Amino acid sequence: MSATARGSRVLVVGALGRMGERVRAALADTDDLVLGAALEGAGHPGLATPLEEGVSVTEDLGKALDACDVAIDFSLPDSTLALIRAAARSGTPCVVGTTGFSDAQRAELSALGERLPLVWAPNFSVAVNVLAELVHRAAELLGPAYDAEIVELHHSAKRDAPSGTALWLGRAVAEGRGQGLDEHAVLGRSGDTGARPEGAIGIQALRGGDNPGEHTVLFLGSGERLELSHRAFTRDHFARGAVRAARWLIGRPPGLYGMSQVLGLER
Repeated sequence: MSATARGSRVLVVGALGRMGERVRAALADTDDLVLGAALEGAGHPGLATPLEEGVSVTEDLGKALDACDVAIDFSLPDSTLALIRAAARSGTPCVVGTTGFSDAQRAELSALGERLPLVWAPNFSVAVNVLAELVHRAAELLGPAYDAEIVELHHSAKRDAPSGTALWLGRAVAEGRGQGLDEHAVLGRSGDTGARPEGAIGIQALRGGDNPGEHTVLFLGSGERLELSHRAFTRDHFARGAVRAARWLIGRPPGLYGMSQVLGLER
């Protein structure tokens, strides 16, 4: 569907959820993007609810895709993949902030990215993307003499652990050192674990309350430590980043893109 005089139309998946509400609010603050469709799952009590711009909440994925120029999705892996499969058939660009994909699901995500323009990022905050760049550079400069530990805190309803952002920051550490994260990640400690393995990258997940997300990367040396942290107090910056990515993605060729490309932060 082509853009209207009011701007390019955006499908918001999970439009009545916490992130969906913030994405809709972010769209309302733009003058070149508008809400084109609002999607919720079958049986959701909010189906048929009228929203801004004359859009009502629907469970009809095909109808929702037909009404938009780009989709934004922060949901669950299975529903996200269903969206992208359908979007690949129509060539509709998608912006995805879903985390918790299995290796097989990640492989399918990458394959689908060859068929449509797709931005996938574990975190759409501009500041967190800058944090990842700083973490990579710090790991590169400090080297293996500094132990790396990552601590993340999220609300009690978050289903995946560690967070996608924590794993992404772990990869930034590993890449800065010339390592692979899979070979060096330590995701939990209990009992007599022995001495810390050389080159380990510890990632610890905390859950509680309604915290939107906190991430701290510690580089621990002899007699000193460096801490790089980001703390989120609302979800608005995630939503604004996703809307920025949607604007950037419209008109791009098929491919799997990251937020670093949206922001021009590619190394």
